[in-house]
Amino acid sequence: MLTLGGLLGGEACKVTALDRLIYFPDREVPAPPPGVEERRFTTADGVELHAWYAPAAGGSPGDAPTLVWSHGNGGNIAGREDVLLALAARGVNVLAYDYRGYGRSAGRPDEAGLYRDAEAAYDALTAAGVPPERIVCFGESLGGAVSIALARTRPCAAVVVVSTFTRLRDVAREHYGSLALLARNQFDSAERVRDLDVPLLVAHGDRDEIVPYALGEQLHALAPGEKRFVRVAGAHHNDVFADPALLDAIASFSREATKRATR
Repeated sequence: MLTLGGLLGGEACKVTALDRLIYFPDREVPAPPPGVEERRFTTADGVELHAWYAPAAGGSPGDAPTLVWSHGNGGNIAGREDVLLALAARGVNVLAYDYRGYGRSAGRPDEAGLYRDAEAAYDALTAAGVPPERIVCFGESLGGAVSIALARTRPCAAVVVVSTFTRLRDVAREHYGSLALLARNQFDSAERVRDLDVPLLVAHGDRDEIVPYALGEQLHALAPGEKRFVRVAGAHHNDVFADPALLDAIASFSREATKRATR
């Protein structure tokens, strides 16, 4: 989920204050649903993060793909509990973690910190014995940018992004015009995606009112290698996962990619 309220507006919008206008964390996280484990791990710069891990249903979780899920800029992992369980029910493991400053994770969010958070989630999986060729970097909205960045620094089987943009300023331009320049080059997936050397799935709702559908198309077009685009008909930004076909596509794409990577 991406929240744009106040992203670029008024006198508070100065470059030094942008972080406060990008991140909208929710600190309240209930107990995890049955069958979901709580996990904690520490980033390279010493920030303790909180996560939920849902093992794949039906079969051996050790043989299933494992998604490292980077969420959007608002809320926390609890806001996508239904999606977490639905993906696990489709035979994939999911590690959904909260960025620094979100949920029960310590610290305060910033762009560089979010990238370190994703690396820490990934490293926690490999330290627990999950091989890189079974890991899929999965992100929604802002988390798609984090996932693309993660695939640049850690080996993985594939990348899956949903409702993701090219650059943060491209989203801001759609809503705030020339004020978008204040976003500088933050979360520049347009540049990073050009270097991806693993399969990429890009999915986008064609009625997305926050991140325009065209930005998803552009991001997909910039990727150089094996890639797939899923148009989610009638979906907006915050209801895109309500389409079961999208969840099916994420699970099947992840299985196919990890199967090829483990040959």
